[in-house]
Amino acid sequence: QVQLVESGGGLVQAGGSLRLSCVVSGRTFTYYAMGWFRQAPGKEREFVATVSRSGSNTYYTDSVRDRFTISRDNSKNTVYLQMNSLKPEDTAVYTCAAALTSGVWMTTSAPNTYSYWGQGTQVTVSS
Repeated sequence: QVQLVESGGGLVQAGGSLRLSCVVSGRTFTYYAMGWFRQAPGKEREFVATVSRSGSNTYYTDSVRDRFTISRDNSKNTVYLQMNSLKPEDTAVYTCAAALTSGVWMTTSAPNTYSYWGQGTQVTVSS
């Protein structure tokens, strides 16, 4: 089994920054592409960002591109989401997930390709 534990959420004013972390244990971290998803109250879960197994490739949803940065440290089994210029509409529960992929360069935004999910961390952006 793979366990994922997020941290770093909190309350921040609009325009501020937060860095989320997700520590993965249980299996070889480098087998998995990693992703961040979010779900706001009353809305469906949406894809935010993904990073390949090697860390060389990333992909973002349009609404966060140029504000958020996903990265990973394979020596620490950790994936990060640096969030800058936060907006009230970024308020949501953020969850990291792991997808088993065959290629070290592959990324995926489809939730059904992710096998393991964390519990989530709340991010609240006040106006």
